[in-house]
Amino acid sequence: MDFPSSTRAAVLSTHGAALDLTDLPLPAKLEPGAVLVRIVCTTLCGTDIELWSGKMTFPGMLPMVLGHEMVGEIVAIDEDTRDALGRQLAIGDRIGWSESTCGACHGCTVLREPVACSDRGYGFRQRADVPPYATAGLCEYAYVVPKAATLLLPDTIPDTWAAMAGCAAKTVLRAFSRAGGVRPGSRVVVQGSGALGLFATAVAYLGGAGTVITVGAPQARLSLAHEFGAQETVDIAQGSEAAVARVQELTHGHGADLVLDFAGAPTVGQEAVAMAAQRGRIVVVGSTGPVAEPLALGTVMGKELTIVGSLNGDIADYHEAIGFFTSFSDRMPWDRLFGTPVRLSQAGARIAAMSRHEEIKAVIDPRLA
Repeated sequence: MDFPSSTRAAVLSTHGAALDLTDLPLPAKLEPGAVLVRIVCTTLCGTDIELWSGKMTFPGMLPMVLGHEMVGEIVAIDEDTRDALGRQLAIGDRIGWSESTCGACHGCTVLREPVACSDRGYGFRQRADVPPYATAGLCEYAYVVPKAATLLLPDTIPDTWAAMAGCAAKTVLRAFSRAGGVRPGSRVVVQGSGALGLFATAVAYLGGAGTVITVGAPQARLSLAHEFGAQETVDIAQGSEAAVARVQELTHGHGADLVLDFAGAPTVGQEAVAMAAQRGRIVVVGSTGPVAEPLALGTVMGKELTIVGSLNGDIADYHEAIGFFTSFSDRMPWDRLFGTPVRLSQAGARIAAMSRHEEIKAVIDPRLA
């Protein structure tokens, strides 16, 4: 079976610096169950920005290739390789894939929870200087490792939507699931107006919330939140106390039945507790960056709040995200979330632009000249 021996890739070698456009080797042969794809679309995620800046880091992570929301076209595959739903895969098929799991740890075997795998193989956990080198999105070709869960993608879903489903969308849908869903007519506050926050705003609205309030910044994103179903928006730039007071005012002093953190700012936990209604639910999703300020545990007790964490998502959430986009394809202006596709050499510039809040989700198409 003939396939490329190397791939062009944009490699992060130093936090906050320009990406190095270089060639990385590809495995000489496929392992059983592995797939080689040509990347057709990568959408950048907030986690990519935190990894690039160094706000999210771990020992020995560099050099690495960023990008974990991607779609690829199969160029090499073993016979009788199937996706997570048992569908036959073939050369030319368009697939997405979720991170690999070991299948043998406590999380996999006892909890039966893929996101709890102790050796979860996210693309950005792969160093770019050790095999298999290129498993992430900012490459021309990517090696999909054997234990990654793949999905054959429907032709009706655009590349950008399918890529976003691989992290941002599945993360949001899992968060709503962890919270028990949206109760019809309930009051929902979404903290954060980035891609996850805007998508969550749409999910809350489409899920039957009576009032959806998006808290975030800058003003341009808050204006966009109205297009995704927010009845009200609150500018966090006015300060935490003002934001909490405004939410209380908008909910007639009751607070929100459901508060979802997609912001991750140091004060977001305190704000969520203060914004929540009696017996409200809070889902912590975005707090991976700065150290958070202490929660008012007395308020948590007094309001009898339920606080749950939600970590990314697995192949089931990914499949649900594809189904969500299929079902609600014409209900929201999804394409407004994405920038104009650029070539691989421009990926670093788009990451920097996202860090300055100039773009919601950058789109990289390595096929562009």
